[in-house]
This record gives sequence, structure tokens and C-alpha cells, in this order.
Amino acid sequence: MRVWIDQDLCTGDGLCVDHCHDVFVLLEDGIAYVAEDGEVLNDPGGSGSLAWVSPRHERSVIEAAEVCPGECIFIEVEVPALVAADGSDEAAA
Repeated sequence: MRVWIDQDLCTGDGLCVDHCHDVFVLLEDGIAYVAEDGEVLNDPGGSGSLAWVSPRHERSVIEAAEVCPGECIFIEVEVPALVAADGSDEAAA
């Protein structure tokens, strides 16, 4: 699972930080950003703002997105590729 924040929608309430301070941070500008392995990803609107979420933080990140008043937290979930019984890739069919 990966997560990012649309800083244009962020209201700076900090509820995301309350739910998961290992993934979300508020910077001096009063806007929330995501962090990965302790490093703040500060590339608003760019791919550099998409953070991988540790499985142990997934539930907290989902809860943060649900309570966010700005509705600015976006989650991307990777769907595993389907593999046919014969071992071939179903997506290629």
C-alpha cells in the first residue's frame, strides 16, 4: 500500500499525525506531508510524494484518511497479478 497527500486540499488539522505519526508529518507551512522511513517526502503533486506504508501502519493510515476533514489523503493499493493454474500470467491472456 502507498499513500500521498494533496497539499492543495490539506486543512492542516493534523488528525493524520494523531492517527499515524510514523507516516504523516506537519511541516512549518502548517500542511501535512507523508514520510517514508523517517524521511519527509516533500514533492507536492509529484511521484516523490508517494510513500510506501509498512503493513503495521496500514490500518492507521486508512483511519487517518477516513477522518481527514480535507479529504486529501489518497491510498493506492496494489492488486496482485492473477496466476492461472498452469502458472501462466492471467493478465497476459
